[in-house]
Amino acid sequence: MITPASRILGTGHYLPSIVRTNADLEKMVDTSDQWIIDRTGIRERRIAPEGVVTSDMATAAAKQALEAAELKASDLDMIIVGTVTPDMPMPATAVFVQQKLGAGSCPAFDLSAACAGFIFGMSIADQFIRSGVMKNVLVVGVELLSRVINWEDRTTCVLFGDGAGAVILGPAGGATHDGKPRGLLSTKIQSDGLLAQSLMIPGGGSVAPMTTELIEQKKNKVHMRGQDIFKVAVKNLYSATKEALDMTGMTAEQVDWICPHQANLRIIDFAATRLGVPKEKVLINIDRVGNTSSASIPILLDENLRSGKIRTGDTVAMCALGAGISWGGAIVRI
Repeated sequence: MITPASRILGTGHYLPSIVRTNADLEKMVDTSDQWIIDRTGIRERRIAPEGVVTSDMATAAAKQALEAAELKASDLDMIIVGTVTPDMPMPATAVFVQQKLGAGSCPAFDLSAACAGFIFGMSIADQFIRSGVMKNVLVVGVELLSRVINWEDRTTCVLFGDGAGAVILGPAGGATHDGKPRGLLSTKIQSDGLLAQSLMIPGGGSVAPMTTELIEQKKNKVHMRGQDIFKVAVKNLYSATKEALDMTGMTAEQVDWICPHQANLRIIDFAATRLGVPKEKVLINIDRVGNTSSASIPILLDENLRSGKIRTGDTVAMCALGAGISWGGAIVRI
């Protein structure tokens, strides 16, 4: 029998109040509502208002997670923030979250695995809890993508939205439901740099330091070769989920819910079909929030926990793929 080291103690999420619909985008670029829906499944996305920064959204989600876990910020032993849209290049967004929460002194750092960032963060947190070094770990996935999108590029601007999701992981402590152990049953993370150039923000780093010319060329914005990502996403979302399941000895039929990264509805449908999972088991919110990258899984998870759709004892498979190319899967019993 699998004995989890950590389990989810509480979850939270934040979505900005500004809604940008496909009709709004029709006025900005050469696109249409039907074109976007047919290719992505997205009808609207959330946009952070001026003055709101990445750490603000992360903090709002973290506060909800702490409340759900019945913990104080001072109870946190570590803060991990997955993001590719930090407040600034240095220091880590995690330390601003730490400051805004009033968490006190503890390790706080960012990780960059794009859309897979939350799965990577969960896996790292689980290892620290498993070792006994840490007890309560905050893992946040947060993105403010509206500020790194070229709103004149219809291939990318229709996809992305802003938001944050958070979980508190703590010791499983032998928790069970109906005789089955509750907690993080497995994680599998992976990267392959062969397609690193297929999804990137090429400017602003040491390769191409920020200049006026670079900004004029939109090199500080997201660039994507969509067909490259589509092909590898279906394959790797399936493989990540299958490998995480194999680690537990479970099959897809034994999972109650699939909680996939909300990249593209067609990608999600293809991956679910390969797994042999019926559509009614696949959780979806991409139509309302778009692709929020590392935030998409924790937002989706929290929404469905708060609505009561996911219940105590349910087994949830999570999977994500993002820039890098990085991908991962996780199996958790709530």
